[in-house]
Amino acid sequence: MTAPAPATATAAPWDTLNGQYQLCPGTPRSIVGQRPVLGAGRLGRLLRGQRGEQVGRTLSSVFTLCAHAHRGTAELALAVAQGEAGAAPPSPPPLLLWVETARDHLRSIALDWPQRLPSLSADRPALEWLRDCPLPLATATRLDAAAAGAALDALRLWLEQRVFQQSASSWLSAHRDPDALAHWCHAQAARLPPAHCLASWQPMAHALRPEMRGLNVLDEDAALQRAQLRQLAQTLVDQPDFAQQPTWLGQCFENGPWTRLRHRQTQTATPHSAWTRLSTRWLELIEIAAASAPTQSLGRVALLATGAMKLGPGQALAWCEMARGLLLHWVQLDAQGAVQDYQVVAPTEWNFHPDGALARAVAALPAGDTLGASTLAAAFDPCVLCTIKQV
Repeated sequence: MTAPAPATATAAPWDTLNGQYQLCPGTPRSIVGQRPVLGAGRLGRLLRGQRGEQVGRTLSSVFTLCAHAHRGTAELALAVAQGEAGAAPPSPPPLLLWVETARDHLRSIALDWPQRLPSLSADRPALEWLRDCPLPLATATRLDAAAAGAALDALRLWLEQRVFQQSASSWLSAHRDPDALAHWCHAQAARLPPAHCLASWQPMAHALRPEMRGLNVLDEDAALQRAQLRQLAQTLVDQPDFAQQPTWLGQCFENGPWTRLRHRQTQTATPHSAWTRLSTRWLELIEIAAASAPTQSLGRVALLATGAMKLGPGQALAWCEMARGLLLHWVQLDAQGAVQDYQVVAPTEWNFHPDGALARAVAALPAGDTLGASTLAAAFDPCVLCTIKQV
């Protein structure tokens, strides 16, 4: 299941469990909507009394787009909550997260991007380029580490032979620069749908430059990271609807693949734009495919960070850098080891906060600028339905 494309609408109900958002360009209240399952303690009540794999199955059915990330993060949170204080958290093989994150990126690029550009599907079959792709867009099978490694190897070879005609690492070296990537996308647009999508968005996306304030709660300094995560967890506990409109240290932050911990090593003076946010997803797909060994990392920081920490008796916080950004799970178990309360803080709620960078960027658009609003929606990539209000 993929997030439906931003559509135009005049009104939308907000009373469904999964919810939706509406962007209203040129108005002070530029983002309307929410995800009801995350508010008023609903998720905790839904999971109350559940244990072990049942928790992961329930979360996978609620958060279908990134079910693997929610299941894996839940397993980490439960294991640490049940463990002894000071015990090392489980360390799942990174390849499992890598291959499923690559699958999520590929699925969004293949299915969601063309929906947001109707001219593409009218020109040619949008999925023809994936005809011989070795990584299925969906799977009911949970891979083991060996199968995940083989899947990534096959994906890398397919990209190198079918898409780039050169090694993935060589292509990345030549196209990390935003202007170089834009040039490549325009040159390849006629034959490759992802390049067509990016080339179509590039002029508008390059001009849209929302303020960038990344969620830097993870850190290379382990002690600082623990302190920051503990502070964030306490805020989550103290504020009942934190998961629907999260802030940290009293401020709004954005949360996406462009705010990864590893990117802080290589940040440049290049201003962030909707273009850099959009293109990060394509670049990360290639980076994951190019990372050929389970121990490979970029510098000293893992390709995708994940972990968990015990906060108190039966209480833990787990995190995972997944396709859309940093995912957080908080759990409190009862004396019998069943869920007493549970909260999820997902990237969409950070990015679609009514006072966040996206909200300010949409408010600054001319009234009725559906193209600009749709481009911003694609850049910030919500995991629920997002519509654009017609004037």
